[in-house]
Amino acid sequence: MSEIRVGLVGYGTAGAVFHAPLIHATPRLRLAAVVTRDPDRAAEVSSRYGAAVMKDADDLWPRCDLAVIASPNRTHIPLATAALDAGRPVVVDKPLARTAQEARDLVELAAKKRLMLTVFQNRRWDGDFLTLRRLVAEGALGDVHRLESRFERWRPVPKGGWRESGGADEVGGLLYDLGSHLVDQALQLLGPVREVYAESDVRREGVGADDDSFLALTHASGARSHLWVSALAGRLGPRFRVLGSSAAYVKHGLDVQEEQLRAGAVPDDPGFGADPEERWGSLGTVDSAERVRTEPGSYLDFYQAVAACLVSGSAPPVDPRDVVDALTVIEAAHRSATEHTVIRIH
Repeated sequence: MSEIRVGLVGYGTAGAVFHAPLIHATPRLRLAAVVTRDPDRAAEVSSRYGAAVMKDADDLWPRCDLAVIASPNRTHIPLATAALDAGRPVVVDKPLARTAQEARDLVELAAKKRLMLTVFQNRRWDGDFLTLRRLVAEGALGDVHRLESRFERWRPVPKGGWRESGGADEVGGLLYDLGSHLVDQALQLLGPVREVYAESDVRREGVGADDDSFLALTHASGARSHLWVSALAGRLGPRFRVLGSSAAYVKHGLDVQEEQLRAGAVPDDPGFGADPEERWGSLGTVDSAERVRTEPGSYLDFYQAVAACLVSGSAPPVDPRDVVDALTVIEAAHRSATEHTVIRIH
C-alpha cells in the first residue's frame, strides 16, 4: 500500500487527543474518515484533517483500510468484531474488553481472518517507562524485586460522563481505565502474575465505578508489584519507585506527551516527548544517587509500527494476547476486592 486510509470510530478524548494527531503524523497513514455525531467535533475533523465525517460505523468500513476503535469501552468488542468481519485490520483503544474471554474470542477471530489486531497500550512508550526498561536491561538496579507504580490525581469533584457514572455495563472505573496501563507495564517489566490482591472503592458522591483502587501482584518470578489508581490523592506519590538488589529508581510526575497533545503539539515535532530536566528521576541508594535523563516519550512509535505491520508484515506494536493476560489480572482484582481475598491465577 502506498497509502493506508484510516477510519476512526469516536472523536472524544481518546480519538481527538491521542489517535487522530498520531495517525495524522505517521507517514503512509491518512485519516480518511471519522465517525462522530457531535456537530462541533465533526466541524473540527473536517477543518483540521480534511477527513470525511460519518454518523455510523457501518458506513466507515468500505472507506478505510484500517479501523481504529476509540469509542466508549462497552462498544469496543462489537465494533472491532464488525470491522474484522468487514475484512479490516483493527486498532482498539484500551481496555480491549470487559473480560479476558471476550478479548480471547476477538484475538481468535482476527487470527482466523488473518487480520492484524492490536491494542493502544500507549503507555509502553511513556518516557519514564522507556527509561525504566533501559535501566533494567542494563542491570543498573540489579534484580528487581518490587515495582511501585501510580496514576494518581486530585479530582474531588467528578467530571461526569460514562467513565465515572457508568457501572459494570459501561466498563468504567479507574481499574479498567488507568489500571489497564499499570497492569500492562507491570507484566511487561516483571512477567506473568500468579496472585492478585486488590482494594477497590467508590469514594466520591455521584460516581458509579471505582475511583480509588490498589493492586498487589505477585509475579511468577517472586517479584511484587504495588499499583495505585486514584482520583482522590491530595498529595501525589512518585510515579515510579522501583527497588532492586543494587539500586532503586524513583521518578515523580507524569509523562509529558498527553499534556503536549492536549495543548495541540504536533507529535513529530522536534522536542515532542522530552521530559524537562527538573522532572528527571534518580537512580541509586541512600548512600549515593544520581539524576537520570528521561528517555524521550514516543507514542508515535505505536502507529509507525502499525503501518510497518500492514505494509511489510512485521509484528504489531502490541500483541493482543498480552492484553488478554492483563484483563485476566484486572478480573482477578475485581474479584479480590469483592471477596476480600487473594486470587490465584493458574
